[in-house]
Formats: sequence, structure tokens, C-alpha cells
Amino acid sequence: MLGVTGLLALVTLLVPIAARANIAFSLVLAAAGIVLGILKGSLPMLGLGGPVTDFFQALGHFDLSSDAFILVFLPVLLFETAVVIDVRRLMDDLAPILVLAVVAVLVSTFVVGFALAGVTDMGVIACLLLAAIVSTTDPIAVVGIFRDLGVPHRLSLLVEGESLFNDAAAISLFALFLGMLTGERQADVSEGILAFARGFAGGLAFGYVCGRLVCWSFVLLRGQSAAEITLTVAAAYLVFLLGEHYLHVSGVVAVVTTALAVSYEGRTRVSAQTWASLEDVWRQVGYWASSLIFLLATMRVPDMLAGMGSGDLVTLAVLIVSALAARALVLFGLFPGLTALGWAEPVGVPLRAVVLWGGLRGAISLALALAVVENPRIPADVKSFVSVMCTAFVLFTLFVNAPLLRPLIRLFGLDRLSPSDMAVRGRAIATALTEVRRKVVDAAPGYGIDRDLAVELADRYTERLGAAEIQVAGETVLSPVEDVRGGLMMLADREHAIYLRHYHEGTVSGRITRTLLAGAARLQDGVKTAGAEGYDRAQASFAAFPWRFRLALALHRRWGVETLLAAEIANRFEVLLMVQAAIRELLEFAWTKLPQMVCQATATAITATVARRMEGVDTALAALRLQYADFSRALQLQYLERAAVRIEEAEYHRLRTEAVIGHEVLGDLQADLNRRVRRLACRPPIDLHLEPERMVAKVPIFDGLQPDQLSQITHLLRPLLVVPGEIILRRNDPGDSMYFISSGAVEVRVAPRPIRLGSGDFFGEMALVSRGRRNADVVALGFCSLLVLQARDFDALLAASPTVRQRVQETSRRRAAGLPDGEASG
Repeated sequence: MLGVTGLLALVTLLVPIAARANIAFSLVLAAAGIVLGILKGSLPMLGLGGPVTDFFQALGHFDLSSDAFILVFLPVLLFETAVVIDVRRLMDDLAPILVLAVVAVLVSTFVVGFALAGVTDMGVIACLLLAAIVSTTDPIAVVGIFRDLGVPHRLSLLVEGESLFNDAAAISLFALFLGMLTGERQADVSEGILAFARGFAGGLAFGYVCGRLVCWSFVLLRGQSAAEITLTVAAAYLVFLLGEHYLHVSGVVAVVTTALAVSYEGRTRVSAQTWASLEDVWRQVGYWASSLIFLLATMRVPDMLAGMGSGDLVTLAVLIVSALAARALVLFGLFPGLTALGWAEPVGVPLRAVVLWGGLRGAISLALALAVVENPRIPADVKSFVSVMCTAFVLFTLFVNAPLLRPLIRLFGLDRLSPSDMAVRGRAIATALTEVRRKVVDAAPGYGIDRDLAVELADRYTERLGAAEIQVAGETVLSPVEDVRGGLMMLADREHAIYLRHYHEGTVSGRITRTLLAGAARLQDGVKTAGAEGYDRAQASFAAFPWRFRLALALHRRWGVETLLAAEIANRFEVLLMVQAAIRELLEFAWTKLPQMVCQATATAITATVARRMEGVDTALAALRLQYADFSRALQLQYLERAAVRIEEAEYHRLRTEAVIGHEVLGDLQADLNRRVRRLACRPPIDLHLEPERMVAKVPIFDGLQPDQLSQITHLLRPLLVVPGEIILRRNDPGDSMYFISSGAVEVRVAPRPIRLGSGDFFGEMALVSRGRRNADVVALGFCSLLVLQARDFDALLAASPTVRQRVQETSRRRAAGLPDGEASG
């Protein structure tokens, strides 16, 4: 306890030292660890006594094995990095990340291994073992530098994403070559590759299942913030242990996949406060783990370098050069190929150069080298070779690569904003200063401050405003295309934030929020890749029927399964309602704020684009409301009641803050609100009106029939739901059925002008009467409930009722003669 708590106390003292010296914190940790490693063996021998000597004695006995290093620290470090990562942005760069994480590890292992084998008398397997160990990258130091300098987010994402998965590849290769060296495995490369593939794929599958289970468990623990956060901590270790030691898949990949699944879905399964607390807890745990592992690992450095001689410098130089060459081969050789194939967005040369130099090694490499040293079956010369070379290489990356990253990033200008971002920055400053200048004068009387002082301060802001406007005018003029792209990206980002706000306010469920966020992500991707055209394509796909809806529709038509279809229609209702609400906010933003951020012509064009989108959403919602008016009213009332509950809750908390009500009263009121919130979480039921008896009763042609006739007809007709825009009949298709419209409207596309039919009409009978083909397309104008009569049952229907037979035959004759009748053919 003295050793651990003393190290944590030391960590806190090193933070201001690193800040004052303007050195990456991880480098200060590494230096402190090396100093501790030197002192822990010498200070206790002086016999000074006291807590300082006891502390160093504790460090001397605090020897973690390599397995303990990996088991205690690795799951935490992996989960902490992955759970806060932007999964959608990660997926955008998945191809280059996997190339860095897997292909680069393989290339580095074999390039470095064979290069070392050519300059040392160690065997090829021993050299490949060392090469696998030094192929693991450690993002702790480099990401800290990136955050200090404010480099592009994509650069940080590439480095962090690589580190999440490349440990799995390197550890798998390490286990393979270690087994070959000890005689536990055959030297079969193909078998090793297959084992790696099985472990990687198995880890992905197992981790995804575990991630979904964790998210499902959040529902059971809803409101229990401490339990929800504890579940994620337990999951990090359980997934690693179960995957690695019981299922024999990659525990590293499993933990990363679980964390990514929780990151993607979990934030819409728990409250906003719980997710913020979860991130804080993991940030704290990750800070402890990364600090301790750096100190404890580098404390071993003096012992691991004990056998190093001057002759090892040549080998170290070969190791450094070959490792950089292998990494450069992947970055500058394979990455352009990925872009040419369309598998990844282009990665600029400056970004690739920084990623090349930023491949730092750290505690995981030292832990794997320690595993070799601890293995009694490894020859002593191999232990010394691996220990010395790995440790020296790690120190080189920490104390040479890392300090040179800052100058390299500044050299390429990666710490500076792009011209478009600079233009937005200048406009943002100008907008903010205008508001500050106005409000600072208004705020002065409330603090009893003289108006003259307020005016003086406002004048300073006026000067800054003038400078900001001059800066905006002097910035690189953006092309209209780039200006539109920037404005649309603002709206797409704002839409994403609107959906999250509604979820956090309890207005919309997590399931619907995930659908909305996925649509907003497609808008962002569309704008990034194709500007205004990409935005239009993405918003069209947003309004389209998703595959789940089409699957539910197919199941209903094939087997009469109505439950899934009802759920999908209700989901579509909720999605369109929220999109409509979001677009209203976007239109207000486009009218009032956007002209301050982009030029007026661009703002006008973007506003028109959003207005057209609103028209499409209004049309889609109108089609639903027309067909399901009762459900539409109930759903809108529920949304309004949810908002009312949140307003009521805020009012109660205001009264508590003002000491109008006590804690006990607030608790009782909150309990009542929670019961209402749980009740409002259940969506009102939706009736699809697809019962054949009710549908037949809505068709006037069947009025006046006897109950036995209606029963006979009902058994001949099959209910069918069609969606807006669906082509029900196609011209020249064989006539195998006719249709009665129970509710809804269709358009018969005949010359010289289309004919519209509504509830109670029928179509498609002419092809049955003439035994010919269809003479027109028939398209649904909205959601329609139809009754389908197959050709084989047509004669039975006519025989069941002379009235029906007469009406159908008369209508068919009039249509054949081209006379109007209020219905149309097909």
C-alpha cells in the first residue's frame, strides 16, 4: 500500500513539473521510473530508516510479473481509450487503421526480424520474436502531445485506432514465435496465420456479443448510475479473461470491440448524467493505470539494460532503421493503394509522416520483453538480447521520437487551422464579440457598476470586433462550393446535437435516437464527401424506407405477420416527427445565425435546401397521419406530455433551489414524476386497420350484402398494405388480381391525364374480365389498405352477389369505352 499510494502521490507531483518544462507527461513519468529503478536498490542499503526508505523497500519487493502487467493494466487501458472514441469517425478510417494495426505489424515483424538476423548471430526465430515485441505502439505519449498542440482530430484517431488493435496482432505473433522458440509449437507460418485470423475474428464476434449484452443490461439497471458504471469496469476484465483463457480468442480485440459497442449504443441507453460520470470514471481509472504502468515498467529499465555493451549499438541502429523503414513501407506504399481502390479517404503526406515518426513504444513492449526474461525455457543469450534491444528501442522512441514530434507537427503546419476553419473562426469571433459588446452594457446596472465603465469596456470589445472583421476580410476567400460545404456541415453537426438533446431531455427513446443519430451521421458523411449533392442524397436516404421496414412489410405480405410491421410504422412516425422538429430549429438557425457564419448567397442556398427537405418530411408525415390519424394524435400528445413532465421537473428543482420546498417534498414529487416518466416510455398502440371484416365494411360495393355473403367474400379477399410511391400494378403485366381500396388513394397513370382513386374504389378488374394484360401503371399516393382478389377467385366473387357482379361488369364496360365512372382500370 505504501508503494502504490506513494507512486500515485509522485504522479501528481510530476504533473506541474511536466507542465512547467513543457514536456510530455509520459516522458517525465518514464524518466522518473528509471530514476526510481536506480534508487530502489541503493537507498535502502544506506540504512536511513523512515518512510522514504520504507517506500523504496516496498518498491524493491513490488515485482509484478509480465502476466500481471498485462492482466491488471491492459484491459483498463484498452477499454478507456475505446469507450470515449468517436466510433462513427473510427469507421470512416477503418481501412487505414486496420492496415496500420494488422498489416503494418506483420510487415514490421518480418522486415525487422530478418534485418536483425542479418547482423546478429541470434536465430531467425529469436529475431522475429523481438520484432513482434517492438511492433506494439503506445499512444499515451503521442496523444498527449497531439492534445497539447491541437492537431487535426483525424491524426489522433489514426494513432489511437492503430494502438487499439495492433496489440492484438503483436501479442498473437509474440505467442507464436515464443512457442516456436521453446519447442511448444511447430515452425509453421501458415498455421500461425490461421491461428491469428481465428483469434482476431473470434475476438470481434465475442466482443460484439458482450457489448450488446452490456447495453441490454443498462435497461435493467436504468437509473442506477453506480451499478451501470461498475458493470463496464467488470466487463473490461471479464471479457478479456473469458476470451483469452476460456474461448482462446484475442482478449485484446474482444475488449476493444466491447468498448466500441458500448460507446456507440450505450450513450443512448443511459442518462446523460450517467454517461458523463462513466466517461469521468474511465478517464480517472485510465489515468491511474497509464501512470502506474509507465512507472512500474520503466523501473525495470536499469536491470534490463544491465547487459548492454558498445557492440549492441550497431544492432540497435539496425533495429531503429528497419522499424522505421517497415512502417514507412506501409504508410507510403499501401495507403495510396487503399485510396485508389476507394476503400479509404486520402491521407496526406504530412499526416503519414507524423504517424510514421509517432509510432512510440511503451509499457506493453517492456511487459512482453519481461515475459521472455521470466521464461525458464528461453536460453540466457536470447533473454539478454531481447531485454537489452527492446528496452533500448523503447527508450529511443520515448526520448528521441517523442520530443521531435512537436517540431515535426509545427513544420508541417498541422497545429494550424485550415483556411476554411480560419474563416469560420474569424466569423465566430465577430459574432460573439457583437453579443458581448451589447450585453456587457446591459449587465452593468445589475452589478451596480457605473455606465461609463461599461461603455469603456464595450469600446474595447468594439476595437477587437473591428480587428476580427479585418481578419475575416483578409482571410483566404473560400469558393462557393467550400462555403456551402462548411455551412451544411454546421447544420449536420447541429442536427446531431439536437437529437442528443431531445434524448437527454427524455422526449424520445434511445431506440429512435440511435436511428436519428445514424441518419445525422450519413448527412455529415455526405457533406464531407460530396458537399451539397451528398447532403441531398443522404437526406433522401433518411426519408426512405429502411431495410427493417421492407423486411417487416415482406413478412406481413407473405405470412400475415402484423406485429413487426406495426412497430416499424410507429418507428417511422416517431423518426419523422423528430426530424420535422429538428428541421424547424435548423431553419431558424439558417435564417438568423447562418448569415453571420457564411456569405449571404450561401446562406440563402442552404436555407432553400433545408426548406425543400422540410417539404419532403411534411409530405411523408401527412401520408401517415391520413392513414393512422388516431395513432398520430396519441403519439403527438405523448410527446407533448413528456415535454410537460420535464418542465414540471425543472420547476420543482427551481423551487428547491429557492428553498421554497424541502428535500423530502422534492423527493416525493420526483418519485411521482418518475412513475409518470415510466408510463410515458410505453408508446401508444397502433392499429393498422388490416382486419378483413373491417376493410370489407368500408367498401361501398359490398353494402347491402347478407352476412353469409359477406363472410364468403371476406374469405376470398386478402388484406394488403402498400406504401407511398409503391407501384402496385405495372403496364403490360399479366392480369392475375384486382384490388378494392379500403382506405388511402392511388393514381392510375393513363393518357391523357392520370386518374386518382380513393377509399371505396376498385381497380385491376379489366385485365380479369378480358383475360388480357394491364393497360396502366397504378401507384400508391400514400399508405393504402387494399383488399386483393386473385384471378382464380374472381368468378366466385361475381357468383356470390348479383349486385357486385353487375357493378363490376358495368364499370368494366364504361372503362373499356373510355367513359368516366369515378373509378379507373388497370
